[in-house]
Amino acid sequence: MGLDWADQEHACYLMSSRTGSGVVETLRHEPEAIAKWVASLEARFPRHRLRVALEQSRGAVIAALAEFGQLELYPINPKQLSSYRDAVCPSGAKDDPGDARLLAEFLRHHQHQLRRWQPDTVETRRIAELCELRRKLVEERKRLVLQLNSSLKLYFPVVLKLAGGMLYSNRILDLLRRWPTLKQLKRVHPKTLRRFLADRGLRNADQQTKFIDTARAALPLTKDKALIEPRAKYVRVLAGQIKDLNRAIAEFEEELRQAVAVHPDEPVFRALPGAGDALVPRLIAAFGSERDRYESAEQIQCYSGIAPVTRRSGKSRQVQKRIACPKFLRQTFHEFADHARKWSRWAKAFYDMRRAAGVKHHAAVRALA
Repeated sequence: MGLDWADQEHACYLMSSRTGSGVVETLRHEPEAIAKWVASLEARFPRHRLRVALEQSRGAVIAALAEFGQLELYPINPKQLSSYRDAVCPSGAKDDPGDARLLAEFLRHHQHQLRRWQPDTVETRRIAELCELRRKLVEERKRLVLQLNSSLKLYFPVVLKLAGGMLYSNRILDLLRRWPTLKQLKRVHPKTLRRFLADRGLRNADQQTKFIDTARAALPLTKDKALIEPRAKYVRVLAGQIKDLNRAIAEFEEELRQAVAVHPDEPVFRALPGAGDALVPRLIAAFGSERDRYESAEQIQCYSGIAPVTRRSGKSRQVQKRIACPKFLRQTFHEFADHARKWSRWAKAFYDMRRAAGVKHHAAVRALA
């Protein structure tokens, strides 16, 4: 079967693996409809292998179909299908039933070159989801912090000095939510400000004095109320959102800590040089629990994108970074290699050797990975 997925309705092409004849069906993306469809397949094709090709290795469709163990799922890279379509349909014609038929044909003729989807254990998949979602939250916080930084530069730049590069710290965020303008901050009694700072972890009297003196000595960048008042409201909103993200990130990190602590592979990856609390769960997720998924190191190198792509034609030869790959997985190996060179003597020697040969930093780290 080839399944061309969509938001609400999927096109499915059922093809006989022996004769190649087939028929198009439509499948609603609803739990009841999917369960009824799978039951009908079992009734119509008893004692047959039910293989499904689809352009998705994760997402709503594969999550729904994975509930049915009788289905063998084969994720197809969208680029593979696009190239196959161009090869058999040079006119450029395209529609959903046609793509479903091409997926079924691709699976029928090239199954020996495709890897069947095998889910990791529940514990491993949970760690993988927590890692990726935590990273999304961190990226979202980074985006909001940049907006906050940009707004403060317009009317309240002294906060950037007070933050000391930690604009997302709860102390600074609480300060902005309570006193979002320089005028309001200067009106605060020193005792109130000292108590505020002490409640938020800054208990050293000298550091408190320095903080207060910096705020008191600051001059307003502008006195334009048309700019200050709207920006102050906007900054309070951003500060609230960033604080919520801080809380969510901390919760995800605690969930990860607990999940990793009981995972059977934790000692394996904890022993790797440079693998700390942030990278151990990502490495567990990267290699997964299905160790026979990759037949060699080269396969995971190519799949993750740390292996370069070589293009040869005649006398020309080009080596470049692999673009089509799971970006978070490549980032995991890249960041681990960058940490490993600081803890492993041979990793540092390899990195230094590549740099001495004229290779740039990131290319040297990918080579080490």
